[in-house]
Amino acid sequence: MPETEAASSSMPDHIEQTIESIKRLEAEHYVSASPQQRAVGHITALIGRPLFVALLALAIVGWIAINLADIAQGRVPIDAPPFQWLQGAMTLISLFLVVFILGAQRHENELDEHQKLLTLELAILNEKKTAKVIRLLEEFRRDNPQIRNRVDKEAEVLAQPADPRLVLEAIKDNRSNSETTRLHNDKT
Repeated sequence: MPETEAASSSMPDHIEQTIESIKRLEAEHYVSASPQQRAVGHITALIGRPLFVALLALAIVGWIAINLADIAQGRVPIDAPPFQWLQGAMTLISLFLVVFILGAQRHENELDEHQKLLTLELAILNEKKTAKVIRLLEEFRRDNPQIRNRVDKEAEVLAQPADPRLVLEAIKDNRSNSETTRLHNDKT
């Protein structure tokens, strides 16, 4: 039995389901990509390899060597020093590389946003589940005659699920107050 099969068979179902969900999300993201986005992704994958850097350096050195050899042999070089054509070509290549990289990054950012939303939704769901478990434990404690009945203020607070909108507003207020404080400290 291959090692991956042995490892996955010992994994709990909910972990396998989570892994499969992540695989599906990534596969759907790739399938939903336009042909242009896929092409840009392939190009950026190629240019991100050390081989590309080596080939680019080799091409530059070759271009310079050919032109210097022409000068040494008394011929008119294609691109005499300071190699204006080479500089123009490198500028053009740089422009295209930047556009390709930004396009690929934009597409990957979409996947990151989906993953962030999924993480947020799961965090909110887990918070609600935890609040429900606390409520059930408190109910069990109150209903069980063998357990002394007492008021647990912290459990009462924790048994209420947080309102995501209120949490977001508190975060925004905190950031706003932090920025105001920082700006005030910068002025003094």
